[in-house]
Amino acid sequence: MVTSFRALVAVATVVAVAFLFPTVIECRVRRYKFNVVTKHVTRLCTTKPIVTVNGQFPGPTLYAREDDNVVVEVVNNVQYNVTIHWHGIRQIRTGWSDGPAYITQCPIPPGQSYVYNFTITRQRGTLLWHAHVLWLRATVHGAIVALPKLNVPYPFQAPDKEVVIILGEWWNSDVEAVISEAMASGLAPNVSDAHTINGYPGPMSKCGSQDGSYMLRVHTGQKYLLRIINAALNEELFFRISGHHLTVVEADAIYTKPFETDTILVGPGQTTNAILSADRPAGRYMMTASTFLDTPIAVDNVTATATLHYTGSLSTDAVTFSNPPPVNATAVASSFIDSLRSMNSPEYPARVPETVDHSLLFVVGMGVNPCNSCPSGIRVMADINNVSFVLPSVALLQAHYYKMSGVFTEDFPQRPPTRFDYTGNNTAAGLGTKTGTKVYRVKYNETVQVVLQGTTFIAPENHPFHLHGFNFFAVARGIGNYDPEESPETFNLVDPIERNTASVPSGGWIAIRFRADNPGVWFMHCHLEIHTTWGLKMAFLVDNGEDPDQSLMPPPNDLPTC
Repeated sequence: MVTSFRALVAVATVVAVAFLFPTVIECRVRRYKFNVVTKHVTRLCTTKPIVTVNGQFPGPTLYAREDDNVVVEVVNNVQYNVTIHWHGIRQIRTGWSDGPAYITQCPIPPGQSYVYNFTITRQRGTLLWHAHVLWLRATVHGAIVALPKLNVPYPFQAPDKEVVIILGEWWNSDVEAVISEAMASGLAPNVSDAHTINGYPGPMSKCGSQDGSYMLRVHTGQKYLLRIINAALNEELFFRISGHHLTVVEADAIYTKPFETDTILVGPGQTTNAILSADRPAGRYMMTASTFLDTPIAVDNVTATATLHYTGSLSTDAVTFSNPPPVNATAVASSFIDSLRSMNSPEYPARVPETVDHSLLFVVGMGVNPCNSCPSGIRVMADINNVSFVLPSVALLQAHYYKMSGVFTEDFPQRPPTRFDYTGNNTAAGLGTKTGTKVYRVKYNETVQVVLQGTTFIAPENHPFHLHGFNFFAVARGIGNYDPEESPETFNLVDPIERNTASVPSGGWIAIRFRADNPGVWFMHCHLEIHTTWGLKMAFLVDNGEDPDQSLMPPPNDLPTC
């Protein structure tokens, strides 16, 4: 009887704890439902239907804690095929939930659904989710807020409030029509008509506040953690708040050594957390999101605006405004990038690979191929090591798992077929590219170094490269050609920034290192959507390890088929 009584007391205690503190039990599984639907939205005095999640633009914020299991049912109610990518989530052994169409899954057809199921592992901070098929991510995107584990504090003073700031682009035309017309012509698409801050071009757009605008209300003396996300398709953006400095504390869900700045640079797919101190005289201050591009090509140079409004100020008060950086402010961009450093503390170490098993040189850039159906007779392409990647008709991960033949080859080149002066004055003779569906294979837990080398074909450009399935360390960057003898002397192997997306500088190079500790097929591509469309992409195939917990999980039963 004593044993039974104790057992009953124990059960009653568990039930009571679950009732009084449900988050302690339930926080381990976070369930969301994403209904992909069309909604009519008005911006720039133009109304058009856009694809959204749950009718929201930007979409809903996904909240979870480190080590939580996240389950998201995505229901496709629109005419397009759909996938959702959880940008920056490591997806340890759960590549089936990564999301890029024809890489890890076939798309979700209209009228069907798919459940994404993943765990947030050793990540805390801000990431984003977005569509990863066609150009749907122009409007199908939202924030991921990965909170620390329960009772684990931030490594900086806790803010009074946290705010998501999503930067984006807006086209008055249908975005899918924009890219379809460009592909038919063989040339570049029309640039966007405006930038947005939390979905609005702002009070200084050509329609003023008729379409609505974003306003952040703050209280004097309080601190705000801004979770800044660049969800734009094709442009790196500067973010600034007039009259204020920001303290950067995290990038791509990795804590950084804090530093102060008046301008933040975020490339497409990148995130930055920064502390805003509301320490200025009460009033209204302008926020801006403006383009960074230091090469002479077409760009949307319309600045998005929003208002920082101190409590007690009047809506009629004058707005303090300072000009954003010039569009070609390379020095401002470089200063920000060079200030980013990993914490490398006992709690948050920087585990930089000191030696590498694979040393790769990926020469990235533009090219031109003949096109009989194009009015100009040519088609702009993009390539890595002269290979313009072609998406297969079956997802690479499925082909790998089921050992399908003929879907891809494992001969992605380690280096360009011909060495040349990559950033010199090159002629059209070297612009032609080859096409193929090639992957680069590595064994589990091997270390990889990739030097991404820009070129000057057509025009030198920044290329924000995103690696799925991993974080990497950006150990060095430089202008001109990478020198295998001298450039490694500049490598930072102590506290380089760790992230999932980093830019190849215009006319330069960047060196990254990562450990291949996640089995599966992992996409690597430029996060300028037009460059991805043109073929600036490839994939790593990482073998299973020796142990079961080092192997890719089996595919879920509801995995879409092609």
